[in-house]
Amino acid sequence: MASTLRYHDKVVIVTGGSKGIGKGIVHVFVKNGAKVVFCARGVEAGQSLEAELNGTGPGTCLFVPCDVTKDDDVKNLMSVTVERFGGIDCLINNAGWHPPHKPPLSVSLSIIRSSSSRSIDETTAEEFRDLLNFNLISYFLATKLALPHLRRCQGNVIHVSSLVASIGQKHAVPYVATKGAITAMTKAMAIDESRYNVRVNCLSPGNVLTPLWEDLAAQSGNAAATIKEGEESQLIGRMGTETECGLAALFLAADATFCTGVELLFSGGAELNYGRKSQIN
Repeated sequence: MASTLRYHDKVVIVTGGSKGIGKGIVHVFVKNGAKVVFCARGVEAGQSLEAELNGTGPGTCLFVPCDVTKDDDVKNLMSVTVERFGGIDCLINNAGWHPPHKPPLSVSLSIIRSSSSRSIDETTAEEFRDLLNFNLISYFLATKLALPHLRRCQGNVIHVSSLVASIGQKHAVPYVATKGAITAMTKAMAIDESRYNVRVNCLSPGNVLTPLWEDLAAQSGNAAATIKEGEESQLIGRMGTETECGLAALFLAADATFCTGVELLFSGGAELNYGRKSQIN
């Protein structure tokens, strides 16, 4: 059976792994035989997922409570992983946040990207600094701490960025800036780590149907219409799934062995063709 598992016995860390895209990634890697250590701030959801997946296998998982904005928490995450499993083969930086929407949500939530939006006028510099710390510096710190172990086994890093890093998003300047920096950082890290044969790539999702996306749609006044509009933003005519995100990450980790510095758009073609762009409405 081990020969059919695409990441058998590999040690994987996933940040923000208890829900949404992170949860999908944890599921897929455990199903493919990996030893997954995942973290989140929500202890109850993390422990529940750990129990669920360890009961189904064929891989295993371990939940570690962690606030990725706290250096000591991230250091502990790495230490627990290495002590339990002896090393790190793959780091997947996924934990992140989008500032909440302040004005009333409109029905037009095209290309929400699992988030809502607020204009630059409503965002303070301090809020921007906090977002940079959570969305970007946490990726830098986790990678910095994992690299000594990744270099030993010629492992790989996957940063979860966003399609909006490439195409922009209305009323989301700070968020888009953090995601754009993640994509750029991926390329710079890939250059530096090539001397150790450590690959660094990023996955950039578009519309993925997560619980958060559904919650935002419910606030729009017409959830069904909002979800339909979200689905129609992709050429494929639907949103992506959490599992499909996990499979895309598994491809980068297990199969794309000649790829480094690559941004894999996970978007259903949302960035292609023309769409309604006018700001006058």
